[in-house]
Amino acid sequence: MHGMHIIAGRRTDGSGPEFTAEDPRSGAVVWRGRAAGRAEVNAALAAARAALPAWADLGRDDRRAVVLAYKDALEARKDALAEAITADTGKPAWEAATEVASMIGKVAISIAAEDERCPERTTPMGAHRAVLRHRPHGVCAVFGPYNFPGHLANGHIVPALLAGNTVVFKPSELTPLTAEVMVEAWQAAGLLDGVLNLVQGGRETGEALAGHAQLDGLFFTGSARVGKLLARQLADRPGVMLALEMGGNNPLIAWNPSDVEGAARLIVQSAFVSAGQRCTCARRLIVPDTAAGAELVETVAALVDRLQIGPDAEPAFMGPLISNAAADQVLEAEAALARAGGRVIRGAVRPVAGRPWVTPGLVDVTDLAGRPDDEVFGPLLQVIRVPDFDAALAEANATRYGLAAGLVADDAGLWETFLCRSRAGVVNWNRPLTGASSALPFGGVGDSGNHRPSAAYAADYCAYPVASLEADGLSDIPLPQGVRP
Repeated sequence: MHGMHIIAGRRTDGSGPEFTAEDPRSGAVVWRGRAAGRAEVNAALAAARAALPAWADLGRDDRRAVVLAYKDALEARKDALAEAITADTGKPAWEAATEVASMIGKVAISIAAEDERCPERTTPMGAHRAVLRHRPHGVCAVFGPYNFPGHLANGHIVPALLAGNTVVFKPSELTPLTAEVMVEAWQAAGLLDGVLNLVQGGRETGEALAGHAQLDGLFFTGSARVGKLLARQLADRPGVMLALEMGGNNPLIAWNPSDVEGAARLIVQSAFVSAGQRCTCARRLIVPDTAAGAELVETVAALVDRLQIGPDAEPAFMGPLISNAAADQVLEAEAALARAGGRVIRGAVRPVAGRPWVTPGLVDVTDLAGRPDDEVFGPLLQVIRVPDFDAALAEANATRYGLAAGLVADDAGLWETFLCRSRAGVVNWNRPLTGASSALPFGGVGDSGNHRPSAAYAADYCAYPVASLEADGLSDIPLPQGVRP
C-alpha cells in the first residue's frame, strides 16, 4: 500500500490526519496514509528552497535534458501510469491511455512554448545592446485536480521546472496514486533531490502550503470556490504569482446543422465525456425553438440511450464520477431543476447501488426563471430553447464564467458573429467543446480564471522577464547636461 510523501528525494510519513483514496469503480482502497501536516509542508518548502540555486543556475539546455529524460521515463511507465489513473479516477482504460499520451506530448509542447514565449534575445543598439532574459519565480506550489490527475498537474510542473523553478506538488486527496507515479518518473529522469516534492492531503495541507511565507508562486486547477479562497489568502501578497483555472458553465449553441446525427454525436461528446468531469464540458445546450431544434434534442436523447455505462460495459463510454458525494450532487442538481419547473427529458440514474456511476441527465430549463449559474461537475446537460440567434448569444453569455463556448452550425457567418461576441477563452466551431489544443493557450475569463492561461501560455506565468541595457565599457558615456567641463 502506498501512503507516503516525497520530500528532498526521500519518502516520509505524514503527521496529519489519516485518509484513504478509493477506486470509484469498486470502493477498493488504493492509497492510505497520513496527510502532510505543517511539519512536512515546512520540510518540502525548505527542500525546494535549498534546491533552487543549483536548479535555476543549471542552464536552459541542461534543464531540458532532464525534462526530456522525464518524457522517456513516462514512456517506460505508461502502462503503470494509466493503471494508476484508472484506479484513482475510475476512467476507462482507453481514456486513461489518452491522458498519459497527453502528458508525454506536453514535454515537446512546453519546450517549444518556452522558446516562443520566453526567448533569450539580444538587440544591438550602437555601443550597447538590449538583452531580454527570463528568470524563474522561485519556489512554486502546484495544486492538482482529480479529473485529470496526471495531465493537468503535469501541465504546470513541466513548464515550471523548465523555467528553473522548484515545485511542491499537492495533488487532490482523491487521486494521490497518480501523483506518486509521476514523481517517481521524475526521479528516474535524474531530477535533483528537492526540485520536485510531493505532499499529500486535503484542505488543511493546502492551506498550510498556500499561506506559507516561502512561496513564490501558486498554480491551481479546480473549482471557482477554492480558487477564490486561494486568491483571498494571497490578496496581500502581490509578489506571489497566482495562476488560476476554475472551470465554467459552458454554453454550446446548435443552430440548424444539416447533419443532425453528427451534431448529436458532437453534443454528447461535449457534455458527457469523462462523465461530464471536464472543465470544458458543455453544461447548457442552446437550440432554436423550432421543430428542427426539437428534432436535434430528441436525437441527442436517443444517442444517450445507447451509451455503454457501468462496470460490465466493454468498451465503456465513460467511467463513474469521482465519488458517491459527487454523484449525489449531480442527481440533486437535476432534481432541483425539475422542482423549479424543468422538463426532464432523460433522468440521470445510478445504475450500480452504492457506486458513483451516473447516466447522463438531459433537462429542458427554458421556462425556468432565474436559472442557476452553477458548474454542475458531472453528466447533466440543460437545454434552452430560444427564438433567434441573438437570443442564443445572449443566453450563451449569461454566465459569470467564461471558460469555453461552442457553435454547431453550417453558416460561416454565424460563426464569425459568435466568435466576435462570445465571451470565453476557448471558442470552438463544429468541434467538441472538450477539444482544446495544448499548442494553444487554455484559460477563460470571469470566474473561470485570473487571466493566466495555461497550455502553451503556461511559460508566461512560470518566469518573469528581465530587460537589460549592457555595454562592455564606459567610454561612450557623455558628460551630463549642466556639468562644467
